Amino acid sequence: MTKAKLSLNENERLDDLQFEGLKIVQNKNLYSFTSDSVVLANFLKIKRNESAVEIGCGSGVISILATKKTNVKNIIGFEIQQQLFEMANKSLALNQITNVNFVNDDVRNFNKYIEKGSIDVVFSNPPYKRQGSAQDNQNLSKAIARHEKYLPLHDLVKVASEMLKFGGRAYFVYDADRSAEMIFELKNAKLQPKRMFFTENGRGKVILFVVEAVKGGKEGVKVLPNLITNDKNGDYIEKIKQGVWGI
Repeated sequence: MTKAKLSLNENERLDDLQFEGLKIVQNKNLYSFTSDSVVLANFLKIKRNESAVEIGCGSGVISILATKKTNVKNIIGFEIQQQLFEMANKSLALNQITNVNFVNDDVRNFNKYIEKGSIDVVFSNPPYKRQGSAQDNQNLSKAIARHEKYLPLHDLVKVASEMLKFGGRAYFVYDADRSAEMIFELKNAKLQPKRMFFTENGRGKVILFVVEAVKGGKEGVKVLPNLITNDKNGDYIEKIKQGVWGI
């Protein structure tokens, strides 16, 4: 099937996702996705005909990959930044994806679009730098995407829990240094961690915390081996870039 024609704005570029011919629009002046998104997309477990929500979809990369990596019925992605929302829609059109719908709104307004307790899976690669913990990025778009000022961890987890059915699953990738905070918030929101792992670079430094939690789930969590994402030179390992490893 022929790809849709695409008109790029100034500073926009077209990147190859190196997976089933998928491409994505990005802007050098806005937040661009990293391997975090690929790691989370590959960790998602979505059963046939399940509905999902992405919180903070950015350029849409995780939702777009999920349409090919899982049996998802449909995805609603919330993105508060209009420019990223518009680029994400361009990527949907380019890849002729029809089972994803992006919404330009604060996810805390989700009940305008979906009913509470109606979603099977929620996933997010949220802003996970604590506000004020480091110098904020001077680029507002990147600051919103990286720092939790506009979406505190408590609100993120609370909203995810409210969306999910009993037995529904939430997937997050977060700063490893804040993994204890994430687990605390998950359990307070009745989301029981069931599978989790950490990523590390090629020099032994732990970077990210990745977790699957079940709403109303029983106690007990499977801790998977650390995932090494970079070689000793700091370059992404090819299988991480392409999302072809198994977890």
